[in-house]
Amino acid sequence: MKLFFISLGCDKNLVDSEQMLGMLAADGISITNDEREADIIVVNTCCFIGDAKEESVQTILEMAEYKEKGNAKGLIVTGCLAQRYQDEIKKEIPEVDAILGANSYDSIVDAVHKAAAGEAYENFKELTGLPKLRQTRMLTSGGHYAYLKIAEGCNKHCTYCVIPSVRGSYRSVPMEELLDQARELSSLGVKELILVAQETTLYGLDLYGTKSLGRLLDALGEISGIRWIRILYCYPEEIDDELIDAMIRNPKVCHYLDMPIQHASDSILKRMGRKTSRNDMVRIIEKLRKKIPDICLRTTLICGFPGETDQMHEELMQFVNDMEFDRLGVFLYSPEEGTPAYSYPEQITEETKLARKEAVMELQQEISFDKNEAVKGKELWVLIEGQVADENAYVGRTYRDAPDVDGYVFINTEETLLTGDFVKVRITGAYEYDLIGEIVE
Repeated sequence: MKLFFISLGCDKNLVDSEQMLGMLAADGISITNDEREADIIVVNTCCFIGDAKEESVQTILEMAEYKEKGNAKGLIVTGCLAQRYQDEIKKEIPEVDAILGANSYDSIVDAVHKAAAGEAYENFKELTGLPKLRQTRMLTSGGHYAYLKIAEGCNKHCTYCVIPSVRGSYRSVPMEELLDQARELSSLGVKELILVAQETTLYGLDLYGTKSLGRLLDALGEISGIRWIRILYCYPEEIDDELIDAMIRNPKVCHYLDMPIQHASDSILKRMGRKTSRNDMVRIIEKLRKKIPDICLRTTLICGFPGETDQMHEELMQFVNDMEFDRLGVFLYSPEEGTPAYSYPEQITEETKLARKEAVMELQQEISFDKNEAVKGKELWVLIEGQVADENAYVGRTYRDAPDVDGYVFINTEETLLTGDFVKVRITGAYEYDLIGEIVE
């Protein structure tokens, strides 16, 4: 049996996909990169915002055509869209043979065999506990870095977000399980661990009665073979001295923090159900930069939230200008049914949302260029990602760059480098988002 697998959405979803691929491979199922020759097709979906829903639905419909006109005998849908819209999928896309909820991906092997036999199958476990992981993950990131999902779900209940209803409440993965996974990843050649969850900063509170991310960082730092540990998705109100001190004392922990703030107007933050004010965020950012002077701060924002006036948008612009984040991304507000914000008055037009996003990103482009200019002349370790086609040049990332969302360093050299190598590089040039460098002899 040959299986074609599509993983959509965030890096947390990618971890689920890699777990499923590992289970399928252990069962003897062959994974193919060509949907035309697949007997079974699996789509792991996302539904976080409107664009993600649309991409998921379109992908399912495209794969349904392969089932109708090609070799595929079965089509399986998993993940967040499956959890949220199971009834609609069954009604509107009858080509789908099996549906697995967000907490049921450990049933993927059963689903595949049922679909191959022409039998309908669905599995929707309660959004409590965690799936049982039995086999080695199949890494899809190239093997030199991997995401480590340290928790599932969320307790924050921001007014725009469907995650608590789709993924359930916050559940930490026991530390020993995470350490076992990390050791296994190291044995597979992984050199960079990227910690992810809907919110990493609350790790361990539900299991151990206290936030334990710092303790986890200490333990992960002891694993040989792992050279970098990167932390994503830290809610600003949960960043405390214990976490900061753990970042300082652990040489493997990158001085990089992804801190989604979403907005800087107190009025909008309150309507969003966020737990911080503008002044709170200023204090947190100033503390981080004082205690870790070389820290790289990434954030994400939402433009066009209901009720956002021109003045509130200007407050956000001023905050971005004042704080000078090293990395920044912007989402357009997406009205999601079932969330409080969906029915808020004063919804913003798509045209206004887009104009506000473009204004923020133009400002950030200037900031990013200045930040990159300031790196020129410095020597940084770079993790090689690959070779530039047909050139004596390689591309890599510094500690300041997370995969897929941040910039790259381009290195001209006659040396032969391999993906996953670490090389010391002197930065010689800067663009808005990328750097140029040369290997330090």
